[in-house]
Amino acid sequence: MKHRPSYRLTLPLCLATALLAACSGGAGGSDASAGGSMGPSGASLWETPPVYPQTERGNVVDNYHGTQVADPYRWLEDLDSEATRRWVEAQNALSQPRLEALPARPWLKERLTALWNYERFGIPRKAGKYYYFTRNDGTQNQSVLYVTDSLTSLGKPIFDPNTASQDATIALSDFTPSPDGKVVAYAVSDGGTDWQIWKFRRADTGEDLPDTLNHTKFWGVSWARDGSGVYYSRYPARKNAPEDSRGDDAGRPDVYFHKLGQPQNQDTLVYRVTNHPTHVPQGTVTEDGRYLIITLNEGDLANGVDVLDLRKSGARAKPLFSKWDALYYFVGSQGDELYFYTTNAAERGRVIRVNVNRPDPSAWRTVIPEADISLESVHLVGGRLIANYVKDAHGLVRLYETNGRLVGEVPLPGIGTVSGFEGESADQETFFSYADYVTPAAIYHYDPRANKADEWRTPHLPAKTDVYVTEQVFYQSKDGTRVPMFITHRRDMKKDGNQPVLLYGYGGFNISATPTFRAQVLAWLELGGVFAEANLRGGGEYGKAWHLAGTRNHKQNVFDDFIAAAEYLIAERYTNPKRLAIHGRSNGGLLVGATLVQRPDLFAAALPAVGVLDMLRYHTASANARQWSTDYGLSENPEDFKAQYAYSPYHNAKPGKCYPPTLITTADHDDRVVPWHSYKFAAALQYAQSCPNPILIRVETRAGHGAGKPVWMQIEDFADQLAFVAHALQMPVPTS
Repeated sequence: MKHRPSYRLTLPLCLATALLAACSGGAGGSDASAGGSMGPSGASLWETPPVYPQTERGNVVDNYHGTQVADPYRWLEDLDSEATRRWVEAQNALSQPRLEALPARPWLKERLTALWNYERFGIPRKAGKYYYFTRNDGTQNQSVLYVTDSLTSLGKPIFDPNTASQDATIALSDFTPSPDGKVVAYAVSDGGTDWQIWKFRRADTGEDLPDTLNHTKFWGVSWARDGSGVYYSRYPARKNAPEDSRGDDAGRPDVYFHKLGQPQNQDTLVYRVTNHPTHVPQGTVTEDGRYLIITLNEGDLANGVDVLDLRKSGARAKPLFSKWDALYYFVGSQGDELYFYTTNAAERGRVIRVNVNRPDPSAWRTVIPEADISLESVHLVGGRLIANYVKDAHGLVRLYETNGRLVGEVPLPGIGTVSGFEGESADQETFFSYADYVTPAAIYHYDPRANKADEWRTPHLPAKTDVYVTEQVFYQSKDGTRVPMFITHRRDMKKDGNQPVLLYGYGGFNISATPTFRAQVLAWLELGGVFAEANLRGGGEYGKAWHLAGTRNHKQNVFDDFIAAAEYLIAERYTNPKRLAIHGRSNGGLLVGATLVQRPDLFAAALPAVGVLDMLRYHTASANARQWSTDYGLSENPEDFKAQYAYSPYHNAKPGKCYPPTLITTADHDDRVVPWHSYKFAAALQYAQSCPNPILIRVETRAGHGAGKPVWMQIEDFADQLAFVAHALQMPVPTS
């Protein structure tokens, strides 16, 4: 059961155009030379203020419920305009040479390249006699899809995305084998987009079938049990480009059935939402082929489920859960008995069994009751239920019989992140991965009947990691809430109040921030840094109440939690404000943006990456973005607007303030969090800045939100970001 759907050019700096006129400074109109001396010695990046490209301030003003709100950089929302393109080029021309001249960057690039050079595997999926998995030999930009009929053999590569483009920006984004494993449906994305193109390839010959599916993203495919085709969610074609592989972002998908051998335009419409403007359907076939479970999605608080009987020709879908009072995710089936994860009457999750013919709540049966820890996901494999929990922000897995009897805990190697357990009830084996901050994902073969796990593939890092330790601490937020945080550092670290610390966070969308391996974090540790990750409200660490406490008009709690984490690190003498930096991506980019404008005194550097930064207009970007309203609210509503306007990073950059050195990063192909968020925030922060600290933006080309990003591009990105922070925190550069 998937708990959630899978929802860098150099030009002259001064551009004589209408929107990018003669170069000037920020709000203070500084005439200082750009960036100070940036020769081979790597002199300080911010001894003198950079000369920013002058960005025209428009006169757009919106009326939100009687409040007049200026939006001077609205023109940057036109991503395809010549003016925006020139602005991006000018900003990159400012930031790129400065980043490349940072003293620590060469060492970081070399070390990141070495740390990524290890063989690694994805979690296998079994179908028939075949096992499908991804593998990277350590030198490849993209992982390769393999198929084998023996766990002792790698088998053969069946799709290598590294051969699909010269810059390695075409990625394998998903794959689903047919029930007998003879054909695999695989999806590719191009240049970082969320949009996918699905193809079908034979396991024996490695040849593609003629079928191609366009206008898809997020929702995957589900095979008919006879292997005749797949059910999938298809978005409308774009009116101006109907043959484009990308669909209409303003629309929503319908569920179709694609029969292998037929062109996509002959696919059969199976299900369409007709009673609500924003519910998004996705279909899953039960293991026995009896039913199509249609999950209706909107946000992370509640959903609906309809059921279609596939045995009856002309049957219509019937509602199973239609009140939208909780989350309901399909786990598996035994005939007419369906197992679901739900938050109904269980804020931390439980498992129920529902008879498709008697869907009334009075007939539901609790199989796994709510526990005092958060239930993240459940799988039905080998006739048993495998329940993946989060306990104080780390993984714990329990094994149950289908009648709810607890068998025991799945053996795990430590306190970290556990993922996997895909499979079917008839399978006698499955696989999972384990990782923590200094342990890359090891793959385990698991027998649910014996509750036995054995290592299948274990990565061997080109690094010595036993010199580091991760400790978990708990601190109090502004309102007294107890918040956990992981701190990873050298075992011989001195708590002298002067350690360079990188504090990371997310805090949203019911996502638990459990310990996981990142090559860039290990490089940061080797550079001499400390890495801290706070488990903020808004996530899923402690269930629904913890999530809701960080949403809508409670969103400020998330920023308070992050600020309190920083204050704890200072009070406990890990660091001080001159040696503390903050980092976050996506919703975490919002976290960093909001926190740096609220408490610029608390941090020495900030890295907001691909962030949601204009909270009043985020929902205008796409239908998908509007789905985030369960966490953020909508400025169309007075109470939501009041909360959003109070913390929206773009709207709270105040001229005359001194903000910490900030490197904003985004990508021009990001169609999840559109890059105009970062463009507008960068323009506002540059205008507001009153001191020499640099406000830079780095815009990647041929990249998106992050998924499928080639290794070489990740190395360049993190070398820039970490070198920027290292310089701000005055860290020495390693000599070897």
